This record gives sequence, structure tokens and C-alpha cells, in this order.
Amino acid sequence: MNLRCLLSLLVLSSCALAQQTAVPTSSTNNPPTFHVTVVSRTVNAVNYRHHSGATNVDFRGTNLMPEASGKAKVESRTGRMQVEANFEHLRKPQTIGPEFLTYVLWAITPEGRPVNLGEVAPNNDGKSNLTVSTDLQAFGLIVTAEPYFAVTRPSNEVVLENLIRSDTKGWELPISAKYDLLERGGNTLNLDPSQLPSAASDPQAPNDLLQARNAVAIAKAAGAERYAPDALRKAEDFLNRGEDYFRRKQGTKAIGTVTRGAVQSAEDARLLSVRRAEQEAQEAQRLAEQQRTAEAQQRAQAAQQQAQAETQQRQLAEQERQRAQEELRAAQQAREQAEQERQRAEAARQAALAQQQAAQTQAQQAQLAAQRAEQEREQTRQQLLQQLNQVMQTRESARGLIVNMPDVLFDTGKYTLKPGARERLARVAGILQAYPGLRVQIEGHTDSTGTPEFNQRLSEQRAQAVQQFLETQGVNRDIVTAQGFGQTAPVASNSTAEGRQLNRRVDLVVSGEAITGRTTTTTTTTTSTNGSTGSTGSTNGSSTGSTNGSSTGPSNGSSTPSTNGSSTPPQPPPASVPPPAPVTPSSGTSVNTEPSTMSPGTQVPAGGSSTTMPPPNTDQSGNPGPPHR
Repeated sequence: MNLRCLLSLLVLSSCALAQQTAVPTSSTNNPPTFHVTVVSRTVNAVNYRHHSGATNVDFRGTNLMPEASGKAKVESRTGRMQVEANFEHLRKPQTIGPEFLTYVLWAITPEGRPVNLGEVAPNNDGKSNLTVSTDLQAFGLIVTAEPYFAVTRPSNEVVLENLIRSDTKGWELPISAKYDLLERGGNTLNLDPSQLPSAASDPQAPNDLLQARNAVAIAKAAGAERYAPDALRKAEDFLNRGEDYFRRKQGTKAIGTVTRGAVQSAEDARLLSVRRAEQEAQEAQRLAEQQRTAEAQQRAQAAQQQAQAETQQRQLAEQERQRAQEELRAAQQAREQAEQERQRAEAARQAALAQQQAAQTQAQQAQLAAQRAEQEREQTRQQLLQQLNQVMQTRESARGLIVNMPDVLFDTGKYTLKPGARERLARVAGILQAYPGLRVQIEGHTDSTGTPEFNQRLSEQRAQAVQQFLETQGVNRDIVTAQGFGQTAPVASNSTAEGRQLNRRVDLVVSGEAITGRTTTTTTTTTSTNGSTGSTGSTNGSSTGSTNGSSTGPSNGSSTPSTNGSSTPPQPPPASVPPPAPVTPSSGTSVNTEPSTMSPGTQVPAGGSSTTMPPPNTDQSGNPGPPHR
């Protein structure tokens, strides 16, 4: 048989077998398990025109071998396409890996099916010429590195791809074909490249002989000794003849003829082994599945029988239980009736007890709530007392808190606030705004110097001036009222200068449930117009009560003076004014720090506590001045 006939038989036998890329995971004594690993790649394909003559395509090297190049002439002939390919600058395949011994030219259909067109064997100059034919009409061309020429699926070591030229005859739009490539090592199975025979062969051995040795070793690793012994034996016979020709230094043609036959037979044995191993594995899997199914059926049958037996036992037990229940039912009914009677009696007792406990709980809660409210009011009252003491001297009384402001509020006979008074009142306004629910009544008073009409009007104007200033400081105008009492509500005798000083004042009456628990009880701040302060306590601002039980005016319910002085207002009790306390200014607030102008030894009547007062008819510096108003 000549070389062409042998190659034709080898190609036909390889086309009859499906390509499988497998890696056995067990020895040849047991069915090996194969795992296919592929990668994808695309190449441009051309649908060459039928009987349109010859056309040309180029080849360009990939990143694996960029210096490689080539050309091919594709000619449509009767029943086939002839490809004449020329390649150059091809390196030896071993430079890619020790398992690679040759290159193969592939035709890839648009559907991704590869067809081995033939071996590309470069000479020492890296050149190779190849003329092959194929029955495909549309295909792309690639060149891959392979362990031997008879492989049926390309490796992913692509070194050349066709490049469609502008003058290439075919469809105007090339077809992009995606095809599968064997991952490196897919053809060598689980053999390490260093374990292949070619890795330790004589460097003088022909490449065809090396391919045959590797192909037989790969077939054995695929289990050919078990699954395809005839094909493997044929491949070994060809290989042995090639080894004999090499030892006897026969020509390369004779060696190539038998070794290429060995390669093809070894590939056939490998493919048969892969297929039969898979069939065996599938059959073993089928038998195992049958066995598992049979065992599952047996277990299900046994479980069903056991369930039936358990059901019968449960039925018998249920019958016994029902009979026992019937025997106990009568006694149980009697016990239930007695228990119901007892429960009704107990329920009535528990209901009465619960009502009693609920009433006690409500009473305790109400008492606790009242105590908490009282404590909160007391805390608020004490906090307010402490804060006011930081601005001006403050003490408690039956009416509430009495705050004495030692600075002169107004000029003599006028109702304009002095700067020092504004500073103190601004701080008072800030404190009042911090306690929601308070109400402030401003009451102006004078001594008896001058006419009653003048004093009434002056007291009203001074009260209104304080009211307006507090409102400008942010105090809600709805909680502030102002009223003048003129000379009708003195807290001391007007027959002495000291008494007149005490009577010239403006009282801030602060009331509210937040500090007293009663909406009618107020806290009074009394500011003297000449620097001394007196305090009064009233209910709704209409009645007065002294801190020692005496009263200088009518009790709660008496009428308050009108703004024109036509009626007599209630007389606040005399209030003792304690000595002034040092004032600590708040941050950012200017405070009048001038020394008091009161002469030492001056006592405030009806209080018990003394406050140093300036002599009558003197200004803030102690110099004589006009009579005070």
C-alpha cells in the first residue's frame, strides 16, 4: 500500500469516530473516568464560490508565534475545494512545549466543526508547503501545535489564523465561526509532558517516529489495552516496524510510512477506548441506578409493612384508650361539676379581691402622682428661687418668692428704665421664659409725695414700661399684665424718708401652677424705684397677706384699684427685705456693679430683715437731689 492510500484509510477511519478529550482518573484495571476541558475561540470563515476559480487568503501569526505568516490559494474544483498553503517563520513545535511535535492545518466550519486537513511540517528554515482538499464549502483556516498529526480536535495552541483579504472571492460578509479547542494537555491525558517517550528519545530519531511513540503511549494511558486491544496491537506493530527501520537506518520514506500508520492506529485505539470507557461508565451508572431503585423499593415496601403494623397497634391502643375513657367519664363529670362550683365561688372571691386591689392601686397611684407633682413643683420653685437669687436677692413667703432688686429703676419723677435696671430685668425675662405656664402681673407704686392723680399716672407708666421691656426681651405678652396703684398701697409709713423709699417700687407678681399647684397663687418680685425693694404676696393680684399674719389691705375678694385711682386697691403687707446678696453676672450680660448708695444702719420696717437704704432726697452718688417720685 502506498503512502497516499494509507493516509486516505487513516483519515476515513478517524472521521468515523467522535472526538473525545478525556483524562482517566483510574488504572487500566478499572474503568477510567474522563473529563472534557475545552476553550472557545473565533476565526473568520469564507463561503467560497462554487466553480468561481481560485482565490487567495493570508495567514498571520497569533500572540503565541507573531513572526509566523503564510498564504493559501483556495480553488473550487468538482466535488471538492483544493487548498495550497505556504508557511514561513515557523519555529519548532517543541519550543511551545515538549509534548508538541508537529503542526496541523484545520478547516473550521461556520458551526464550529473542525476538520483535520493535514500536517504542517516545517523544515529547518521554518518553511512548509501543503496541498490538501476538503469537501467543505464554507470554512476558516487555522494552524495549531499538536503532539501528532492524526488528532481529531485542535489544541488551543493556535499559531496561525487565516486573514481574509479584500480581493478574496466569497460572500461579502465573512462568517464568524466559534469553535472549541482542547486545553493544553487534553491530548496527552494525565501524562506529564516529561513522561512522553519523545522527551527521552534519541535526538537523531525522525519526527514521524517520535509522533508514533507518543501516540502509542497516549493510547495506552487512555486504556486502549483494555478497550481497544486490536487497534493498539496494530499501532504497536507499525511502531515496531518503524523502530526496526530506524535501527537499520532505512530511508525516511519507509520509516514515515509505517510510523504514520502507527499514529493513526493509536489515535483510533484512543478514540475507541474513550468511547467504550464512557459506555462502560454509563452502563455501570445505569446498573447502579437500577440497584439504588431496587433498594429504595425494598426499603419503601418494608417501611410500608412496618407502617401498617404500627397502624394496627395504634388502632388497638386507641380502642383500649376509648374504653378507659368511657369508664372514667362518669367520675370525671362528677368531679367537674364539683370543680365548677368551687371555681365559681373562687372566681367571685377573686373578683372582689381584684376590685379591692384595683381600688387600692388607683388610690396609691393617685397619691404617688400627687406627691410627684408636688415634688416637681417644689423642685421647680426651688430652682426658680436659686436662679433669681443669682440676679437679685430673693426669699420665700406665704405668697411665694419675693425678689428684691437693689438698683434704682427709674429717674426721679420719670418712668424710663435705667441701663442697670434693664440689664437685671433682661436676665429676669430670660428666667421667666424658661418656665412655661407662668403669669406675670406688674404693679407700680409711689409714695404720698405729690398729688394722688400724678402718683397714679406715674405708677401706671412705670408698670407699663417694665411690661413693654419684658415683652421686648421675648416674654409672651399674653402672660404679662400691668397696673398702677399710685400711693394707695404703701408697705411702710410715708412720714419718714425711709418709708417713702420702700413705698416707691414696682412689683413683679409671678404666678402659675408650675410652681404653686394653684393657678391663683403668684410669686411677687418687688423693685423699688430708688434701689430698695419690698415684697407683697397676693391672690390674683387683688388681695394681700403679710408674712406674719397681719394685713394692710383687704383679704381675697376685695377689688383692685382702677388705673385712674378711683377705687382703693388692696394693701400688700409690709415685707422685710434681707441684705443684698452678691450678684454673679451671666455670660455675655453686663451688670451694674456700682456700690449701693444706702446709708448704713437704715432698717426696713415690718420685716425683721434689714436692708441698707440711701437717705431720702439723694441721687445714686449720695448727693442731695429733688424729691423722689
